Amino acid sequence: MNTVVITAVDGVAYGLLLAIAAAGLTVAFGAGGVLNLAHGTLVAAGGYIAATNTSGTWGSLAAAIILATLVGAAGGGILAAATAGLRGRGHLDQALLTFGVALIGGDLLTTVFGSDVLRPRMPAALEATVVVAGYRYPVDRLAVVAVAVLVAVAGYVVLQRSRAGRLIRATVDDRAMVAGIGVNPRTVDAGVLVAAGALAGLAGALATPILGVGPGTADATLLLSLIIVVCGGLGSVPGAVAAAIGVGVVQTVGVVTIPALAPYLLITAMAVVLLARRTSLPGQVA
Repeated sequence: MNTVVITAVDGVAYGLLLAIAAAGLTVAFGAGGVLNLAHGTLVAAGGYIAATNTSGTWGSLAAAIILATLVGAAGGGILAAATAGLRGRGHLDQALLTFGVALIGGDLLTTVFGSDVLRPRMPAALEATVVVAGYRYPVDRLAVVAVAVLVAVAGYVVLQRSRAGRLIRATVDDRAMVAGIGVNPRTVDAGVLVAAGALAGLAGALATPILGVGPGTADATLLLSLIIVVCGGLGSVPGAVAAAIGVGVVQTVGVVTIPALAPYLLITAMAVVLLARRTSLPGQVA
């Protein structure tokens, strides 16, 4: 039973990391109308920034997380400018453009940071362990769970309770009406993509202490984020969070219990969800 508890906590922690990454992708698509295949590259960029700018102190860790978030936001701004003229041409053109950006960005990251898997130097307090169900459990993973929950709550408040969230939802529903009240819908779209990029950079910074960052990070993150977005419902932030936790638990339990079949469990679970679901999950942005 203790092993099950530890595995479940690992799965939830991993799932919440994926939720932050996938939230950026689903917000970009559901609220910004952009299918961003460069999302994984922004996550990897945030991870590299965190891994190379920490020195084991709290100050350097905070600075690295802020810098990674800003780099992700800047990347989102660049993508907003690049895709602004493609909005009326369908998602295929967006996918081709952002996929090209992902390929170029991935090569640049490998050229700048090398091909080794990097990890940041964490403060000693985060490298300690606490006793959970009779087992020693890393403090940094519990910290990630806490931060991810705070990000999820903040995202909900912004989307559902703030003026900015109401404006985003209005832009999705009726762009002409938003333009009629004096707000440029393209400005809203750009802001959404900047926020999605910031989430990607933050996700990379938070995941790097646990998973590390390397040449395969961007592709793996994009694949898992796409699975989460499809299972959770296109544009549904609550659905993405629920699906991410499910993916994290399935992946973790599979590796621990039946490692030989672990690569197939996620695909099987995704197929079951898609076959069982008749309607999209509630809480969609779009």
